[in-house]
Amino acid sequence: METAGNAHFCCQRCWAPIQLDSAFNGSLDEHTMAELSLPAMRTPELDFTSQASSLDNYTPSRQEQASVHQGFTLLGHTAVYPTASNIGHLSHYVLKSAQLFDLVSSTSDIDHPLCQECADSLFQLLEQQLEQAEEECREYKQFLSKIAKDTEEDNLSNLEDELNQLVIEEQQLKCELKDLAEKQEQITREIEEEKQEKEIVEQDEEKYWKLYSVHRHQQFQALDEQISLECQLQFIRSNLDRLKQTNAFNASFHLWHVGHFGTINGLRMGRLPSVPVDWNEINAAWGQLTILLSALARKVNMSFQRYKLVPFGSASYIEDLVENKQLPLYGSGGFRFLWDAKFDAGMVAFLDCLQQFQLKVEGSHHAESDAGRRNFQFPYRMDRGRIEDPATRQWYSIKIQFNSEEQWTKALKYMQTNLKWGVAWVAAQSPSPD
Repeated sequence: METAGNAHFCCQRCWAPIQLDSAFNGSLDEHTMAELSLPAMRTPELDFTSQASSLDNYTPSRQEQASVHQGFTLLGHTAVYPTASNIGHLSHYVLKSAQLFDLVSSTSDIDHPLCQECADSLFQLLEQQLEQAEEECREYKQFLSKIAKDTEEDNLSNLEDELNQLVIEEQQLKCELKDLAEKQEQITREIEEEKQEKEIVEQDEEKYWKLYSVHRHQQFQALDEQISLECQLQFIRSNLDRLKQTNAFNASFHLWHVGHFGTINGLRMGRLPSVPVDWNEINAAWGQLTILLSALARKVNMSFQRYKLVPFGSASYIEDLVENKQLPLYGSGGFRFLWDAKFDAGMVAFLDCLQQFQLKVEGSHHAESDAGRRNFQFPYRMDRGRIEDPATRQWYSIKIQFNSEEQWTKALKYMQTNLKWGVAWVAAQSPSPD
């Protein structure tokens, strides 16, 4: 069938559709195929069983794309539809053409088929490459002829000189290599020594840091202890300063008054018809006064004449060293109906001891005073069991006998006032705190 040569192939360079020449319909025998495979490039074996690789360069027409069930369409005036009579001839033709194109493409660097224009341009390009190759060939021939003109002896002498230089350079390099090897061994030994020294230093450093941590911990403990001791010292100093500024007698024996009653540590002394103070409170107050006066006497290194104070709480008394008897400083029972001469004698003896203390204080102060200072004196004079009120010039007896409750209470109050002044004088004689 003549129209079989109109099968539609594409140019492998510009991809334009091409029509094959009718001469392509000739048969290829085995000898022709062998001649086509002769070029230098080794022709790869073709897979005749796979029609997919042989039909890569075949392009179906629009009618073939429209229906999968249709056969091949040949380009030209008449379309050939696949029938039972021509479909075998068409597939054989396409398969033969594709096989030929694959064979030609495998023996060169150019893929086939090509259109006329691409083939002409490719031919021109190959001619240019051929001219360039011929030009290079002529240049190589000239260079070879020039080299051939050089004498063989000159080349040999140059090569021998170059060889001698290379031998000398080789010996120098061997010497340098030997020196470098020795230096490398020396450096290696030094590196090993440095590594050992590094290990020793690291061990010493670890020991140092451990010792540093221990000493640092001890330092922190010492600082904590120092801070604690400084706080304790500051607290003790503040307490010491406070104690130095504190009068022990005023702190221990608080002398004050409540209405008509003189008090010591809150204990009232005396009785009034409207305020009958209990005798246990009065006796306890006398015990406090006895302790206070004896402490003041020891403070000024004084010993009472004839009497000795014996503090014994609510049952305190005074010893009469001349008559060798005890004079109580406590009473009991009714005020007017109990005639207790010993209690009166004890109170008179206490007032006498207070008067001796007054003379001691006023005498020592008068001896130490100068013209610019006034003499220290108690506010109330005392004489043989009586106390004088300087405002009214009236004397008040310390005894209960033949005395009223008001006058006895007032005498006790004046006596406590003098005792308070004695406490103030003793506190003033103490050294001032630093």
